[in-house]
Amino acid sequence: MSAPDHAALQVLYSEHNGWLKAWLRARMGNASDAADLAQDTFVRLLTSRDVTQIREPRTYLSAIARALMIDKFRRRALEQAYLEALALRTEPLEISPETRLLIFETLVAVDTLLDGLGERTRQIFLAVQLEGLNYVATAARYGVSVTTVKKHLIRAMTRCLLLTED
Repeated sequence: MSAPDHAALQVLYSEHNGWLKAWLRARMGNASDAADLAQDTFVRLLTSRDVTQIREPRTYLSAIARALMIDKFRRRALEQAYLEALALRTEPLEISPETRLLIFETLVAVDTLLDGLGERTRQIFLAVQLEGLNYVATAARYGVSVTTVKKHLIRAMTRCLLLTED
């Protein structure tokens, strides 16, 4: 980071960090999470662009923070769903913390990939894969044809295959 960028970032931080934390705290209801996300927002600025070119700092900071907040909420929901699914198992499941972390990271990666597909494809994929609905029931639920369900699933599965290539 160049000296002007470093100075501009310091100014942005000193002038807007308090505001950003308050803005996040009002939306999250938790000062600790708000402080973490505010910090993550400024870390994102380090790699994002020339900070001297930012004309509306609060708008820019809130856009970054909003995206990070959505990611955090999505991650929490995914983690909670995973833990609930584990709790529903009838037989005990011995999973090491390392394996649990790998599984969770994979779920987050799949979630991120599916997010890029659009809401309908995501819903259909989850209905078939997680809820166990067959194609006919899924088509009825979403008011589409079985062929459309298959097309959405092909799109989602292709996206998942990209995950395995990485």
